[in-house]
Amino acid sequence: IDKLPDFIASEELARRKLLVNAFLADFIKKNPVTDAEKKEGYEQYKKELGDKEYSARHILVKTDTEAKAIIAELKKGADFAKLAKDKSLDPGSKDKGGDLGWFSPAGMVKPFADALTTLKKGDTTPEPVQSQFGWHIIKLVDTRPLQAPAYDKVKDGIERTLQQRKLEKYMLGLKDKAKIEV
Repeated sequence: IDKLPDFIASEELARRKLLVNAFLADFIKKNPVTDAEKKEGYEQYKKELGDKEYSARHILVKTDTEAKAIIAELKKGADFAKLAKDKSLDPGSKDKGGDLGWFSPAGMVKPFADALTTLKKGDTTPEPVQSQFGWHIIKLVDTRPLQAPAYDKVKDGIERTLQQRKLEKYMLGLKDKAKIEV
């Protein structure tokens, strides 16, 4: 059986996989993330998270025309939550009247976050906001100060992220130096 072509191919793949895993483990061992890098990563994480979190509702539709029609209805006094239930395409918030709960803008797509952070409490976007998901009408419900999680609670995740970045950078460097034939 050990002479069969399928077995030989599988054995070679397993050997290569072991070799690559050993190579990666060796790189990680020789290039640990320092405490200073972790602390710098934490400061960057806090900066990206921001100092406020937002409570908002949104209605997601396919077209700019639909979105503008909904904005016109809202200006005439229509209930945002009811319109969200009736018209929104977002399965996660539709049944909750478009309620997204509390979140940091860092967790949202850029066009959505940019529009949200310009609103005042109780305001709705005057124009539809386009993202890769469609067209949004956003209503800012409230804001509150955001307390970033303590360093000790997130340092392991930060370390994994930084280690992954180091590894990716190293591997891209290897790829750039290599002559690759397909």
